[in-house]
Amino acid sequence: MEYTFWILFFVLTVIPMVQLLPHFSIHSGWAAVCVVPLGTVILLWMMAANLRKLEEG
Repeated sequence: MEYTFWILFFVLTVIPMVQLLPHFSIHSGWAAVCVVPLGTVILLWMMAANLRKLEEG
């Protein structure tokens, strides 16, 4: 049962990050950080910071 949870966690976090990160000028390899729960929060913070830079020009 625990194994199923981790597979679901992987699918719901890492795979979307692989597709989203290049749009924010972050290498898609960084999506591996999402395996650690705090890593997802850090990547979201980095995406928000890059979004601000992209909006400013």
